[in-house]
Amino acid sequence: MLSEQMLRIGAENLNTHIEIEKEEEYLKSLINPLQVWISSASAPACYNLIPLLASGEVFGMATEISIHLLDSNHYKEILQGIVMEAQDLAFPLLRSVSVHTELDDAFLQADVVILLDDILLQHEIPSLEDCIRQVTEQCKVYGSLMDKNANSTVKVIVSGKTFVNLRALMIMTFALSIDPQNIIAMAMFLESAAKAMLARKLNMHSAGIKDVIVWGNISGRSYIDLSKAKVYRYDSAIWGPPSFSRHLLDMIYDGNWVRSEFASVLSLLSSREHHCLGISPAHVIATVLRYWYQDSPPGEIVSMGILSEGQFCTPEGIFFSMPVRFQDGGWEVITETEINEETQETLKYLTHDLIQEKKVALGEISEMCPYKETAFIDFDMLALLEEENAPPDDLETLSSGLLQPKAPEGEKVQTTADETEAPPNGLLQSEILEEEKVQVPIDDAETSSEGLNQSETSLSMAENKNP
Repeated sequence: MLSEQMLRIGAENLNTHIEIEKEEEYLKSLINPLQVWISSASAPACYNLIPLLASGEVFGMATEISIHLLDSNHYKEILQGIVMEAQDLAFPLLRSVSVHTELDDAFLQADVVILLDDILLQHEIPSLEDCIRQVTEQCKVYGSLMDKNANSTVKVIVSGKTFVNLRALMIMTFALSIDPQNIIAMAMFLESAAKAMLARKLNMHSAGIKDVIVWGNISGRSYIDLSKAKVYRYDSAIWGPPSFSRHLLDMIYDGNWVRSEFASVLSLLSSREHHCLGISPAHVIATVLRYWYQDSPPGEIVSMGILSEGQFCTPEGIFFSMPVRFQDGGWEVITETEINEETQETLKYLTHDLIQEKKVALGEISEMCPYKETAFIDFDMLALLEEENAPPDDLETLSSGLLQPKAPEGEKVQTTADETEAPPNGLLQSEILEEEKVQVPIDDAETSSEGLNQSETSLSMAENKNP
């Protein structure tokens, strides 16, 4: 009798358990997971990005996600391998991972779009202008599909190492239903790399360096500004609570290192990114998304390429990297950031290529024109370092081609007996491109930008010194 009763109770418990599971599955089906689309999903950055997105740290521990991997049919086997590995991880918040190789259904119901695309520049592309037109055609396709298929509140992150600012602008141009504030270009890779290099110089952790600002063209001519940078938890004779900070420039005494090694390494970041395994790009993308959904740390400056509305006297209608903060599910420019006249002149110079690229992309001009401001001269990035009186011969340019004196059109800059004449422009600027390692010379260094020229980076720190 007892055994029959136990069997009956066991059967009732089993039925109750099945009913509870069915109810949970039904309730789960009512919850719409966040739809995350990743283009060029065969890229190494995507492989490293998926675990970060699915862990719950980015969107919150109560938000499920579905990840859609978009790439050409040529990479279908790679994408299927990524799907199998993602499923093996068994993340509780990862509802599904799917592969897409057809463009018609791309970005369907997308809540987040991460564009990892880089234009692979081939031998048959004869000029920078043709590269820009190729970028524009790709963004026209993507923008139209987002406009048609994605949710109206979709958030778009444009990453990569070629034409990042231009691609963000063209996506905005062809995706008219998307709020421009929901489209950003990734500048944090440069920011993080600068912090890491400074941390190695100071023999400290890079997490202790804050408020490094990246201005301008993320994958072209950019301007690393250390004037607001702070150092926290630096092991020295002066110590304080975790909130205690010191100005970074007060901690660096090797001016030659900042002028030469620091600047030159940053100027080659595009080439270095080509050789990396995608860990750093994946990390910064996940960090920005976390800030976007959960706010950035209070008081901390984040560099981001956003649509300019005239802030810091930059022209409206271009994507320009500048300091922002994330809060309440959005971002805002930190307009209270003070800049001096020399920095303002630098920003004016940095906008030139972006304006020219925009005009070529929209068909307003057929060829890019060089920057013709003859008054633009070299800046001493360490002019604010106390009593740093470097002679004029020591003031090297900060990266190849950037912040060089400009001569009127048709005239040559005169060199002194102590100066060696620069090699032809075509030999000054080139870039090792994707797998083919093709070296592409540019006829006019003035007109080179984003994808073809090196990421020319300079450091702000101040007013030009006269001997």
